[in-house]
Amino acid sequence: MQEWLESLLALMALPRFGLSTLFIVAFVSATLLPLGSEPALFGLLKLNPELFWPAVLVATAGNTLGGIVDWWMGYGAHQVVDKWGHSRSHVKAIEWLEKLGPKACFLSFLPAVGDPLCAVAGWLRMPFWPCVGWMLVGKFLRYVVMTVALLRIFPGGIPGINAP
Repeated sequence: MQEWLESLLALMALPRFGLSTLFIVAFVSATLLPLGSEPALFGLLKLNPELFWPAVLVATAGNTLGGIVDWWMGYGAHQVVDKWGHSRSHVKAIEWLEKLGPKACFLSFLPAVGDPLCAVAGWLRMPFWPCVGWMLVGKFLRYVVMTVALLRIFPGGIPGINAP
């Protein structure tokens, strides 16, 4: 078993399979598991600064697909959660999300609340494609801002962007 795990880790190791590893980490980190994809993106870019835009796009795609999985989990869990009752804060949060509609999925970039927000959007049966679009925009902007900030704090150069 350990040999299989070591070969799997070697297969996905940075930088040889960096983009595929980044995709998997970004996907898993968006599916309600406590894992951050920003360190993987930052590490890949420190080793391969020329991959800035492909890496940001791969991380965005993986994280957005993870958000889509959250949406579908929420959609399927609607009946189960409905049985738990309706606390005052629960009702206010639902009213707020229903008022915002799919635009609320833009906030999927937020730590701790962003991924569950995608699940709640599915649970509320908000329109799928508008939710995906807002998730994509929010997650893309997060990766660009976070990565540029980290690379400026820890200089190494960003092709196409003026480094300090």
